[in-house]
Amino acid sequence: MACRCFIMTNMRTAKTISITLPPDLLVKAQALAEREHRTMSELFREALRRYMPSDPAWEDLLRRTRAAGREMGITGEEDVERLSDEYRRDKRKP
Repeated sequence: MACRCFIMTNMRTAKTISITLPPDLLVKAQALAEREHRTMSELFREALRRYMPSDPAWEDLLRRTRAAGREMGITGEEDVERLSDEYRRDKRKP
């Protein structure tokens, strides 16, 4: 069985490819995509991102920013939103 997937080559274009999957794997992939409310393209893009080796520079940046966030007491999205709002508010003050 073939499955049509879209692969992003940059932010403005996508290329269509065909892949061949055994029927049982296709059924499992379709069920997973449905369960996660994703398209098959989204499912395969995410699978490729997880499979491919990561960028060491990006991983280093994430480590540093996460450590800085912990030092600032940031524990979640709410803290990030609050700090962003405070920064914008302070920047508007003369």
